[in-house]
Amino acid sequence: MKLTVFGATGGIGKEIVRQALATGHEVTAVVRDPARFPVTGDRLEVLRADLTDPQALRPAVAGRDAVLSGLGARSRKDAGIAARLTRTVLGALEAEGVRRLVVVSAAPVGPEPADDGFIDRAARGIVSAVLKDIHADLREMEAELARSATEWTVVRPPRSGQAAHRLVPEGRWRIPGPGALPGAR
Repeated sequence: MKLTVFGATGGIGKEIVRQALATGHEVTAVVRDPARFPVTGDRLEVLRADLTDPQALRPAVAGRDAVLSGLGARSRKDAGIAARLTRTVLGALEAEGVRRLVVVSAAPVGPEPADDGFIDRAARGIVSAVLKDIHADLREMEAELARSATEWTVVRPPRSGQAAHRLVPEGRWRIPGPGALPGAR
């Protein structure tokens, strides 16, 4: 597949690129600063782009089978960036006719699992309070996706940081029941 990855210099973005390359995909990593991107590979193109301009992103997504996004705040002061930049990415996708977008969000943004115990609920409450602005940004990002015509998937890892970098092969994932992702297509 031909894939484009936004947020490729972040921890999750780098891991998405590494896993995509390791499984034989052709990858375009969109970055603001190529010097901060250490990943290399034969099927990798690193593209510097202004993430605030949908027109500048069009070459990065043209002819792609899917686009993946690890865009998000690196700290609480960056809250708002995920929704804002996802709107830009959606504009480029729509202009180029690319239909598939996968984004990384966070588990506390989704519904609370019915089988969570007291400690899990308490930890979720504390994390949600501390990261309130970041989670609000991610909720808005997900709302932007729901309003779009794009075929989208939201991945909500249970933790960020080093644990989230193991997005798939080692993780155990819980698939939410019906209605957990309103508007999902």
